[in-house]
Amino acid sequence: MSMHHSHHAIGIGSQLLLALPFVIALILYCLAVFLSNRSRKQWPFYRTVFWIIGILVSLLSVIGPLANRAHMDFTAHMLGHLLLGMLAPMLMVLAAPMTLALRTLKVKQARWLIRVLKTLPVRVLSGPIVAALLNVGGLWLLYTTDLYASMHQNALLHIVIHFHVFIAGYLFTVSMIYIDPAPHRTSFVYRSIVLVLALGGHGILSKYIYAHPPSGVSAEQAEAGGMLMYYGGDAIDIMIIYILCLQWYRAARPRIRELSLT
Repeated sequence: MSMHHSHHAIGIGSQLLLALPFVIALILYCLAVFLSNRSRKQWPFYRTVFWIIGILVSLLSVIGPLANRAHMDFTAHMLGHLLLGMLAPMLMVLAAPMTLALRTLKVKQARWLIRVLKTLPVRVLSGPIVAALLNVGGLWLLYTTDLYASMHQNALLHIVIHFHVFIAGYLFTVSMIYIDPAPHRTSFVYRSIVLVLALGGHGILSKYIYAHPPSGVSAEQAEAGGMLMYYGGDAIDIMIIYILCLQWYRAARPRIRELSLT
């Protein structure tokens, strides 16, 4: 089954199914901003901008020209992966959706949401090591097995993998940088070690793809896709590292002042 023929198996229906949750998320966020601004001080405009751009970046990768091209062109697929699995999650984490939800919900509902955030499954999934394994481990599985080829021939698998890429990317970002309230915070040192290991895993995978093309991908496309994954991934990771270091510096600042006074 050629890539071109399989492209028709992943039609407009699966693109619309992938796009729908993002459209709903955009509407809900904007509605929450409107409701919370009526009763409280204005929600930071830049956070809304982050959310809108994050949603648009997600939509760009799952519907339209780039999504169509990704079935036949590995480099386009890899660009979509960087947008959906790394850039969009980072922008959407910076939009602080949980903080907005807690501001907008009634006290009883907000308490229920906090209880959910404190449950064991949420705690496990948003822990740095589990989130890193879901994120980077999922990509290793996708590109070093027949999963990548199968994804282009099975619409359901295609949808599941795309959602996994986004959710794993979001959980990983949430586990590294705390913008929203995080009931179970881990230390900066621990998060930094996991981040460095995850970056290593991502970098090694991109080199592996460069040398060992996934099934159905030409050597030329694997080289271009591997390089895009390596350098594009680095560019987005630098932003996460910057935010983590900035938060670490801010958290340490009171202690630095105390030391200088003693």
